[in-house]
Amino acid sequence: MSERKGARVKLREHFLNNIGRVMDSDELREVAGGITEWARRVRELRSEEGYQIQTHNDRGDLKPGQYILEDPKPIPAFERAISKEIRAYVLDRNGFTCQMCGAVAGETHPYDLRRKTRLHIGHIVDKSQGGTDDPSNLRAICSVCNEGASNLTLERPSNLKLLAQVRRAKGGDQVELLKWLVRKYPKQTEEFLDEKNT
Repeated sequence: MSERKGARVKLREHFLNNIGRVMDSDELREVAGGITEWARRVRELRSEEGYQIQTHNDRGDLKPGQYILEDPKPIPAFERAISKEIRAYVLDRNGFTCQMCGAVAGETHPYDLRRKTRLHIGHIVDKSQGGTDDPSNLRAICSVCNEGASNLTLERPSNLKLLAQVRRAKGGDQVELLKWLVRKYPKQTEEFLDEKNT
């Protein structure tokens, strides 16, 4: 039995043996054998098997990172309807960057230095709440935010706050940021330089 299937089976059994009891991320991670993808297995129980596992997105009395299964009977699961093309479009549109914390795919995660950032496609409005698979309801989200460890959307910093942070950074880090901005915005950089030289 694969690690993926094994973790999902363990999580399903644990939820079914603890109906109505609130469980937290640490408990579920341990039940899944400590794998980093445990939250994905929980989502599969919801989306593929139809178990109505509730989180803080579903119930106001739950905190981020808390889960509860109130009814052992699953309802028909939703189809996985997100095509490869839509996934690629959403990732590209979001700049291969987590839309909650700003972590970039493949780089060391800024809030968990033990692992590289892996991006998933997440629903803004969950399908259980009537959300669709339309690209406008999808966003790139990293494993860490997806697991609930950073499950609150971080406020985007204003221009002034960003400038203050850049000014505080070491000169070498400022140069790396400049290189990144030039790569990200080559056309605007060229226009800015042309403007400056006229």
